[in-house]
Amino acid sequence: MQLRYNFRLYPSAGQRESLARAFGCARVVFNDGLRMRQDARDAGLPYISDGDLSKRVITQAKKTPKRAWLGEVSAVILQQALADLNTAFRNFFASVTGRRKGRGVAPPRFRSRKDNRQSIRFTKNACFAITAGGRLRLPKIGDVPVRWSRPLPSDPSSVTVVKDACGRYFASFVVETSAEPLPETPDEVGIDLGRTHFAVLSDGRKIGDPRFLRRAAKKLRKAQQALSRKQKGSANRKKAVVRVARAHARVADARRDWAHKQSTTLIRDNQAVYVEDLCVSGLGRTRLAKSVHDAGWSQFVAMLEYKAARYGRYFGRIDRWFPSSRLCSACGTVATSMPLDIRSWSCPCGAVHDRDVNAAINILAAGQADRLNDRGARVGPGPVPAPRGEAVTHPKPHTRQTGISIH
Repeated sequence: MQLRYNFRLYPSAGQRESLARAFGCARVVFNDGLRMRQDARDAGLPYISDGDLSKRVITQAKKTPKRAWLGEVSAVILQQALADLNTAFRNFFASVTGRRKGRGVAPPRFRSRKDNRQSIRFTKNACFAITAGGRLRLPKIGDVPVRWSRPLPSDPSSVTVVKDACGRYFASFVVETSAEPLPETPDEVGIDLGRTHFAVLSDGRKIGDPRFLRRAAKKLRKAQQALSRKQKGSANRKKAVVRVARAHARVADARRDWAHKQSTTLIRDNQAVYVEDLCVSGLGRTRLAKSVHDAGWSQFVAMLEYKAARYGRYFGRIDRWFPSSRLCSACGTVATSMPLDIRSWSCPCGAVHDRDVNAAINILAAGQADRLNDRGARVGPGPVPAPRGEAVTHPKPHTRQTGISIH
């Protein structure tokens, strides 16, 4: 199982200059390769292979006066920049031909020196190392101080150095780890993600929405207003841009830390976790877009997914068209409609439901039903759900157990 471990870097002034040079060289190689393939397509020439492209934009380019400065950085980061370009092209072709499922992938585009995020990647071939003093030794950059928040479980196979919009540097290590199964527990939980509360659990507990972006709106507005008053191209405008970026970074860091804590608690306390497969990208285009993005549902669900795989738990997604809110968890009757302003409703059978709690109970039952094999035997611990009433007209909900995707 591969995981990423991120740590803060504190390069010196000279090392920051070397990193800026490395970022620029990797960006130029990526853009040169993309431009060469686009020119070949426009001229009706065959697609340039990966090996031939590497010779042209790296090996031969270093011998020309125009690109001689490419030799000032490690050749590995240049090769990795081309590897990213090749991966982008393969994903685009697979999406166009239908081999890649899901949303369409756009063709690769040119990288800009004004991008908010700059990165380079070193592999084992670059001979990067962690010194005895705890520093990260990078070729042609030097020994960079690292703030270690936890030890690495194994030797990293690669490290990506990232500079974010507010000027912070991070080292992202890819390490191979083994599963760490937690003690089994009979508890299982269904989770209904919502707008009134961040999450409502099938046992009736409600997790409030911290709304980090809403709470920081005043500071963000003042920082953005100060930025708008600065003259374009001035030094003060550059400082104001960094202040706005830092304000947004504080919001993102707080949201990520909170999501880690909540997801770890849910995975630790439950043997199986079921969530609804929400279309977050679609909700992000509605009038609720700001609240949807502030909640960070996709990030939270991704954490549940990879932590479940790591700690020996089961993770399941319920089909997004499953009527969890309209389905009575007591008798199985499906209501005709359920506007968002209705937070509680009564079923003809006499049951009175809290909309969100009822949805979480139905998500739990649907997930448990899918884990029953063809013979009706239970797969893994947990109670068997009660049979549904005859009034249910929707098809059997579908859940799927997914692998790890944390890169």
